[in-house]
Amino acid sequence: QLTDLLQQYATAFRDPMMLQPPEWFKAFIYCEAFLQLPFFPVAAYAFLKGGCRWIRTPAIIYSTHVATTLFAILAHILFHDFSKSEHTGPQTLRERLVLLSIYLPYLLIPLLLLFTMLCNPHYKHVEKRKRK
Repeated sequence: QLTDLLQQYATAFRDPMMLQPPEWFKAFIYCEAFLQLPFFPVAAYAFLKGGCRWIRTPAIIYSTHVATTLFAILAHILFHDFSKSEHTGPQTLRERLVLLSIYLPYLLIPLLLLFTMLCNPHYKHVEKRKRK
């Protein structure tokens, strides 16, 4: 049933990367599984607890990594010639923009997190440890 749902999504939004991912996209999927997903519970803990300044560096690493991968994905959606793809990809500008709008939040949220980590005074403050 999940494969049917994936097929319906890929057909409706003309996203051939989900059905036959290019090698570079597979690499991003592995990064997501082994680097990004483990970050989520750690970040959830830090943000729910509050006052955890130690999350700044991991959040900066996470958000810059995700933003970098998304730039490549968005560029692929905008500029790739999908006419040679085995599965139907976006052909018109409108179809490309629709597919782009699905991936765009995955760029915007990490950029907001990065902006917060870099500009929020709470996370910019460095505590000096007390000497014994």
